Amino acid sequence: MCGLIAGIGKVSLATLDKAVASLTHRGPESSDTWISENKSMFLGHTRLSIIGLDNGAQPISNSDGNVHIVVNGEFYGYREIRDRLLADGAVFKTESDSEIALHLYLHYGLQALKELRGEFSIVIADERQTCLIAIRDRFGIKPLFYTVHQGAVYFASEIKALLALGVPARWDLETAFYDGFLFRDHARTLFKDIWSVPQGQYAIATPGDIKLYTYWDWDFPTEAALGSDTRSEAECVEEFRTILKESIRDRLVADVPVACYLSGGIDSCAVLGFAQQGLSRPIECYTLAFDDELYNEAPIAEKQAAFAGANYNPIIVGRKDLAAAYSDAVWHAETPFVNANGVAKFLLSRAVNQRGIKVVLTGEGADEMLGGYLPFKRDAILHHGEGRSEAEAQAMIEQIFESNPAARAIFMREGTDDPAIKEVDARLGWVPSFMETYGQLGRISSGLYRDEMMAGIPPSANPFTYVMDRLPVSRALDGRSRLNQALYLNSKTHMANFILTFLGDRMEMAHSVEGRVPMLDHRLAECAARLPIDMKVRGITEKHVLREAAKDVLIDEVYAREKHPFLAPPVTDAEDPMMQMYEDVFASKALEEQPVIDPDRARNALNMVKMLQGEQKIAFEGLIHKVASITLMQERFSMT
Repeated sequence: MCGLIAGIGKVSLATLDKAVASLTHRGPESSDTWISENKSMFLGHTRLSIIGLDNGAQPISNSDGNVHIVVNGEFYGYREIRDRLLADGAVFKTESDSEIALHLYLHYGLQALKELRGEFSIVIADERQTCLIAIRDRFGIKPLFYTVHQGAVYFASEIKALLALGVPARWDLETAFYDGFLFRDHARTLFKDIWSVPQGQYAIATPGDIKLYTYWDWDFPTEAALGSDTRSEAECVEEFRTILKESIRDRLVADVPVACYLSGGIDSCAVLGFAQQGLSRPIECYTLAFDDELYNEAPIAEKQAAFAGANYNPIIVGRKDLAAAYSDAVWHAETPFVNANGVAKFLLSRAVNQRGIKVVLTGEGADEMLGGYLPFKRDAILHHGEGRSEAEAQAMIEQIFESNPAARAIFMREGTDDPAIKEVDARLGWVPSFMETYGQLGRISSGLYRDEMMAGIPPSANPFTYVMDRLPVSRALDGRSRLNQALYLNSKTHMANFILTFLGDRMEMAHSVEGRVPMLDHRLAECAARLPIDMKVRGITEKHVLREAAKDVLIDEVYAREKHPFLAPPVTDAEDPMMQMYEDVFASKALEEQPVIDPDRARNALNMVKMLQGEQKIAFEGLIHKVASITLMQERFSMT
């Protein structure tokens, strides 16, 4: 993985070098820039060398010197594409997988995007058309931001690089309001006038202008099509298993060792099991270990590693470690937190980097593909249980909540009569459970906001309908099963904005670690979309197809285990280093200066959390994380 920056507009070499240097953590091994002869376009790149270790510097230019490219990410199956391009007469300058994107573009234009598979963001400077073309992967695994500033168009892997170019760091207060509902439009950031290229889209920028186009979307079959599916369960399992194994095999290709992040969940355990099958040496796997039994998955991960024949490496993370790293994790994430799990991932990646590891396989994406979280299971029980009585459905819902104490504190068992949610019901004819939960969280968060900020938010503002109006809801959801509707909406919001940010790329690349996500191979996602509902959630069991596909590489305990969300433990008492960190942040000048949170309300909330016990503390500590991370964003980015 790497960091990139690009623009149409004049920039001094000193400013460009400063912006590139702000991304050194994404690519510490080399950096370079390109500026057009007329000084109207530029590219910058920092490199983490994974393939073509000594022969892969970027930017890369074509033989005519008028088309140039920078890439952040990995392309899988690149060797076959490279061989085909060579046979067609392409002349390669590097051994890097990144160069195939340049030659595919030269041969096929933007039709080449269907050939690219992996996690990536790309910027092409085409001097023939005086434009920049910026492309983001299908699920938004790799970040790509842009802005139009004083007539110039800039792109970068992280917002901090745009700020280094001179873009002001200002709060977008409307987005801050929407962010409290965890259902933010993926194109928006909390930095005013700085946007994210949405997943599965590309942008074409010309001087002073930018336009966005979709090249891929997650497409679910209609209910009627699902109902006519005649495949047997064995056929569904075999197809899923075949594609998953290919996805993992392709992500083991590297010129450096590839390791695994391992929890006690079925997702990462399946990835480890299949990855180890393809290797002649034990793979190194790394597991976060907490001091709270409810959140510590190390014992089961150790058993799974031994079963797979992998080398198990526990990374012990204490509360003092979380508190010390919190501010740096916020700076890298560039977005608020609702739990310290992102900080734990930051510390895990730091430890892996210190052991000389550059590439890890991770299990993110399976819950979003196959209905792994409690709200998805609730949706499946309520809406896909043909012949099931209401009493039976409610009993099943009680069972899944009672058996998962870590998750039940943060998800709702019952619906809500919130007016914002009623608007969703009017549009969809029902309300996905995850939106009901986030609606409740949003209303609680709103109670902490400054009156001055809320005065600028229209009383009718509804983050759910705002986002839905900006998605192809009719095309993507009409006639689809309700669980699939929920999965689609979640993939466009929570997965892209949160899971793949402060549990994914930003916490990994903070320490120059490339995370590869085999569950989010688009071929596997397309396979998952076609599956019957009961292959995703069967009764009270989530991810049924994955359990059966990976059964031979899982220990029995993992095979039978239900989903436990990855969360860091809550604070324990007044002496907890995390509580002391909260108190320091809540007493800071930055809390007074930031325009989002009312300081007195925030301090009252902290005092309330101190008095809460058990699950109540788990649920409400998310508010404290929100306040702390917003305050630290104010401090670290000097926002106005």
